[in-house]
Amino acid sequence: MNTTLKALPVFQPGTVWLVGAGPGDPGLLTLHAVNALQQADVLVYDALVGEAVLDLAPADCERIYAGKRGGRPSPVQADISQRLVRLAKEGKRVLRLKGGDPFVFGRGGEEALSLVAAGVPFRIVPGISAGIGGLAYAGIPVTHRDTNSAVTFLTGHGVGGEVPDGIDWAALAKGSPVIVLYMALKHIAAIAGALIEHGRSPSEPVAVVSQATLPAQTILETCLARCAEEVTAAGIEPPCIVVIGEVVRLRAGLDWQGAAEGRELDDDPLGLRHRRETG
Repeated sequence: MNTTLKALPVFQPGTVWLVGAGPGDPGLLTLHAVNALQQADVLVYDALVGEAVLDLAPADCERIYAGKRGGRPSPVQADISQRLVRLAKEGKRVLRLKGGDPFVFGRGGEEALSLVAAGVPFRIVPGISAGIGGLAYAGIPVTHRDTNSAVTFLTGHGVGGEVPDGIDWAALAKGSPVIVLYMALKHIAAIAGALIEHGRSPSEPVAVVSQATLPAQTILETCLARCAEEVTAAGIEPPCIVVIGEVVRLRAGLDWQGAAEGRELDDDPLGLRHRRETG
């Protein structure tokens, strides 16, 4: 292990590293992410990056908040990109830290292209996306050979905060057995309605995972027809990941955190053994 750590790259002055911080639990950071945190001169971080992660940076590392939260005053994206350029041109080691993975609904591609245009060297450090890692923590796999061989990742709002346009809801409803929604809580009623209108079953399982991988994590299991009203009734707030599909049923057997607290797990959550025995 010591040899591996010593071989990690040196964060050169005048460069920007675009780093994914994972879904929240600091233990899910990559070695490259921790290495970057320990060398950075300035840290430009998003709203979903927690204090436990930020505290891994040196005490004298400058912190700059650049978070975007729906419905709240947020930095302009162009200003964030230009700040990264300016800081790098000042000879600083600039760590752009994003929740999840920088290229999964994180606008990391836009920022990286701005660096390219300005001639600033950069490195991409992938992170665990909440749509995969957060669901795994909840005991929900995004693929399982008895349920699906395809999955769709979808943003729950457009650039202006509205229901995303340009989505072929009929094709999505018909063609994607599992749908994972990011930033969808505000429009969950409209999204569920569109999917049901185009053929999804109102009783299809849905899980809403709030504060994924963190101590405050909560999971609501519901169905497509009732998900919006039950989210409201439960008082669930973002950040959330929503997953729609039969994989949600697997949580009855794969809730490893619940098992540690005494939950009895079901070794046949899809009822396949019963179907074989009675079929």
